[in-house]
Amino acid sequence: MLEMSNVLIRKETIMIPKDPVMLLSYVNTQLRDNYSSLADFAASNGLNETELTEKLAAIGYIYDAAQNRFVAK
Repeated sequence: MLEMSNVLIRKETIMIPKDPVMLLSYVNTQLRDNYSSLADFAASNGLNETELTEKLAAIGYIYDAAQNRFVAK
């Protein structure tokens, strides 16, 4: 995975936001529209689920499996 200043780029050139607030919005939109779980999203996008949850926890959000989205703590 290559890293640019504001975006993480995977091999397939799908851009995942690096900024935590933008990442939150992107991930929740993807979960709502395309994935049934965080594990599915992470696996499909070649992301580490633990790193993702830690990054969003740093800005006060946790994953709620029942709602399939990140919510404020």
